[in-house]
Amino acid sequence: MRVAVSQFATTSNVKENLATCIRMINETAACNPSLIVLPEFCNTLFCNVQPCYVDHNQAWNEALSINGYFLQRISEQAKKYDCYIVINVTLRQDLSLDPLNNKQCGAIKSNITLASCLFSPLGKLIHQVDKQILTAQESEFFISTDKVSETVTTSVGKLGVLTGSDDITFEASRRLALSGAQLLCHSMNSFALDQSSLHGPARACENKVFLASANKVGSLIPQEYMAQGKAPEHIPQDHIPQENLIGVGQSQIISPDGKVLAKIANNEEGYAFADIDLEECSINNKFRPDGTDLIKQRRPELYQDLAPPMNKSPDHECILENQNQNQNQNKNKTNKNKIPVTANVAIFATYKSNEQAIEDVCHYIENNLSDIIQLPELFFISDKIITNNTQQLTRIEYLSKQLINQVSSVLRPFQYVCTSLIVDKVHQAVLINENGIFATQQQLHFCKRYQWTALGDGINIIELPLEQGNINLAMLTADDANIAEIVNVAALNNIHLLLVPFDIQEPCEVEYSLLSRAAENRICIVAASREKSFANDLATDNANNNLHIQAKNKNKIKLQKSTGLIVNLTTDSSLLPQWKSRKFDGYINQPLVKHQYGKITKAVIHPIAACIKRF
Repeated sequence: MRVAVSQFATTSNVKENLATCIRMINETAACNPSLIVLPEFCNTLFCNVQPCYVDHNQAWNEALSINGYFLQRISEQAKKYDCYIVINVTLRQDLSLDPLNNKQCGAIKSNITLASCLFSPLGKLIHQVDKQILTAQESEFFISTDKVSETVTTSVGKLGVLTGSDDITFEASRRLALSGAQLLCHSMNSFALDQSSLHGPARACENKVFLASANKVGSLIPQEYMAQGKAPEHIPQDHIPQENLIGVGQSQIISPDGKVLAKIANNEEGYAFADIDLEECSINNKFRPDGTDLIKQRRPELYQDLAPPMNKSPDHECILENQNQNQNQNKNKTNKNKIPVTANVAIFATYKSNEQAIEDVCHYIENNLSDIIQLPELFFISDKIITNNTQQLTRIEYLSKQLINQVSSVLRPFQYVCTSLIVDKVHQAVLINENGIFATQQQLHFCKRYQWTALGDGINIIELPLEQGNINLAMLTADDANIAEIVNVAALNNIHLLLVPFDIQEPCEVEYSLLSRAAENRICIVAASREKSFANDLATDNANNNLHIQAKNKNKIKLQKSTGLIVNLTTDSSLLPQWKSRKFDGYINQPLVKHQYGKITKAVIHPIAACIKRF
């Protein structure tokens, strides 16, 4: 099928917006699509960080009736061009509550939802989804209903609908994917780049689904607000100036492995399209590169502790060290009660095997002062396939014991090494200190390369003493960090740091998945892998404005190297006064990344930054 995304600006004039929608559908129809996805708030103008309505009467007046002229015209376009159309609008739910008919004042909220509507090629409204989780600004004017997002079966395949910030966390996309969705249609209204550059691609590749996202362009606030120079209520004016409250566009179509198939790489009006095969991501065709079934790999019993969305979870209790603290406060508190502002971490990689690899790592440790040293999964074994051999497995377990003894003998106090080993015939992540094994974490999810190992029954939260204080961390190995739910469980247990000894299986793990885990859960991540090379048949930098890219262009094939990475969090001046608020650069919560390179990769992370939860 051919899917298209369209981006454009709207105003506070509903008639003008209808004309714009029809014009853009007409333009997009030139590529003969089977499906067109339009942006969020197609009938009105709205911004999530600054009021755009004078009062609730204005919100009602600009909202639509489900059987009204606006949506009738959209249904006619679907029928005219014989295609499906996804459009997002504000929708009146109860006409009896019309504030004008009832002479209500503008301070009384009416029943208006933010609804995504799917029209069929016959011009019929076949699916409607009301946004469930509203932002603070949306909650002022809109309500949520019980019309939750469900997968809808169409003649082209099974579709799911996302709205606004639904992709910032994993839940909505995962629920749709588990119910069989092959393509997620996402209507957006964003002035930030986080979703198009990170979260959207992460949702596609972690669920093995296609994603088509359409975003707004143009100012997201009325021109009269711009002229008056009013400051946003929820974000300081010096953080996101009004001139930056502009839809960033970047509408795109993403493949199940995270590759950009088509993209409008700017914030100008236009459309993009791509030909996709939804059979690639049917519910029975979701596999890891080693053949592991993604659906069967999940263990819902481990995720029972999942709480409501992160914006409703309690923040960490942070005790800050500050030279200006009142000397009379907490004089008797020890470092145990302090969360370090910084921690020194390092990734060590060796290109040797067996005893030589262990000696190589010990040499690194003796010559480095990093607090936490991360090694890849079974770092001394280059070919993990040999673990399926009983004799080789015995040999690896012997080397694991040798490694613990040698590494612990060269570690300093408050210094740690994390890797994965085979201990008692079980594959598990281990944290080693000067006294031996400090903590362990058994592998939690099945993967074919370690199909012989027993699996653990829960995640361990580790309180790690450092010289500057204590941090909470968790470890995940094998494919575990690829499972969004288990990382979320760890984050809800107030970890500051996630250590990941793994063996990268596909590039999207480090390009999107791990970065999204850090951003959406507000945790630092240190992940180490042996370097891998992958065939890359579609470079994302070729996704130009209004350019359709052929996904199977064999002339584009080249090798792409992938390694581990250190993911730090952006700092916040509310934590420490000496951290100045950064200027808005187009990103709200983009993590800071240092990719693993060569034998030693070092970085300073900020565990204290995990004390601020954004979502």
